[in-house]
Amino acid sequence: KVIALHTDGIGTKIIVAQLMNKFDTLGIDCVAMNVNDIICIGAVPVGFLDYIALKKPDHYLVRELLKGLSKGAKESNMAIVGGETAILSDLLNQTEENPFDLVGTVFGVTNKKTLVMGDKITRGDIIIGLESNGLHSNGYSLARKVLFPKYKLENCHSFLECSIGEELLKPTRIYVKPVLDIIKAERGGIHGLAHITGGSFKKLSRLNKNVNFNLHNLPRQGGIFKLIQQAGKISHKEMYSTFNMGIGFCIVVSKSKVDKLMQIFDKHNLKCHEIGYITKGTGIVSITIMGRKNMLTD
Repeated sequence: KVIALHTDGIGTKIIVAQLMNKFDTLGIDCVAMNVNDIICIGAVPVGFLDYIALKKPDHYLVRELLKGLSKGAKESNMAIVGGETAILSDLLNQTEENPFDLVGTVFGVTNKKTLVMGDKITRGDIIIGLESNGLHSNGYSLARKVLFPKYKLENCHSFLECSIGEELLKPTRIYVKPVLDIIKAERGGIHGLAHITGGSFKKLSRLNKNVNFNLHNLPRQGGIFKLIQQAGKISHKEMYSTFNMGIGFCIVVSKSKVDKLMQIFDKHNLKCHEIGYITKGTGIVSITIMGRKNMLTD
């Protein structure tokens, strides 16, 4: 058996939740940021620990956070085996009524036969992208910087189907069940897995430094991504280096496996796209937008 551990939080998305006074989905984000990372090596999430730091006791806030944690754990088929709530009044002294932080650790297991390390990625492989549920839990510092001076959280916009605040608090999608299903179905046929979070598509370069990742068929973006890009006059390169741009998870497989995987994702009602391909190289990630190639990594 191979044991896997991962720890992560949800960053400055918490600030949006504080402004909205809505905390019931943050626990889902915390679980997702951990389990989506641990499945990238083929590990099955087994147990989860949470850590909540508060300025002062707040039973309502803790209860709302636990709602999301419980829902996320259930969706990931794992148990919450413990946790810690710390009151740090001297450390957390922001001006908010009750500043807090939420962090989680996931424990998972796999074996050497199903371990996915990216070393099998080769020229001709295809990159499949699984759709995201908005920003997920990354890029919020930039999003707040460009949106907050121009809009209020309760504002609606023609690009969105809900208010800006509601859009920003959409929970991170959990990919555990569909990804573990394809790993089980292929038994070693999955060449690479990447959770598109901080650094966005640049993370693909970590999978294998002997190939290049060519993204040329990403779904056309509107919604919150279009709103952020227009509000901040942000370049395509920065957008695709910061935000998931509608793709929250990537799978690298041989071309012959694509149709089978698409069928599995369809059973999970998860939209996916064939977004790129692999060539020989040195770990470079490039993206073609409107016929122009942008190099995300050197």
